[in-house]
Amino acid sequence: MNEIGVAPLSGGKKMSESVTFDDVWKMFQEMVRENRERSAEWERQTQETSRKNQETDDKMEETAHQMKETERQMKETDRQMKETERQMKETDRKMEETDRKLKENTRVGDNLTGKWGWFLEWLVAPACERVFAERGVPVHEVHQRVRKRTTDGRTLEVDILVVNENTVVLVEVKSSLGVPDVRRHLKRLARFKEFFPRYGDCRVMGAVIGIDTEERAEEFARNEGLFVLTHSGEDIRIANPAGFVPRVW
Repeated sequence: MNEIGVAPLSGGKKMSESVTFDDVWKMFQEMVRENRERSAEWERQTQETSRKNQETDDKMEETAHQMKETERQMKETDRQMKETERQMKETDRKMEETDRKLKENTRVGDNLTGKWGWFLEWLVAPACERVFAERGVPVHEVHQRVRKRTTDGRTLEVDILVVNENTVVLVEVKSSLGVPDVRRHLKRLARFKEFFPRYGDCRVMGAVIGIDTEERAEEFARNEGLFVLTHSGEDIRIANPAGFVPRVW
């Protein structure tokens, strides 16, 4: 193997030592390897930077897309709000128109409801003597539209008042009977003796009937101890079961 006299080398050989061709070849190979590693690392870093740049570009593009979508949604929301405002104005207009028509027709509607009430009272009043006698309540008098006003201006009105020597039945007649009507009648029953003290020693009971009666109203009335009257044409009946015990005030 040839020997070459050279200055000290990085491999640790001294100047006095001989450097062979193998030594130089090894150093050359080491340099090539290091260059390859540096190139590979540079390439890797370049690719990583490129990838990150691409990701940044993608995110910026997505952000731009989202901003455009947000702008579109805001325009759509604005359009919907304007449409909602238009609809609300139209609804207000229709409500005002409906309110005007209701006011115009109030007198007619009240007259119609009153006529139905009078018609039902006209059917119920004559039947009271029979239906309550069947339940052990003899009837001596039947009065319609009994009304009392106190000196301080308070009033109490009873549609049909059924009376005997020791019992009074207050019958509430409605064209459409609902739970609120039953509640009002209960209050009327509680105040009856205050307005009509001459019946202070009598048993006071209540009954309700309607042309159109809610099922919940019937159930509520029975649970509160009231007689529930029903009608089929001109036939008036008490719908409470035979063992029903009415509430007494």
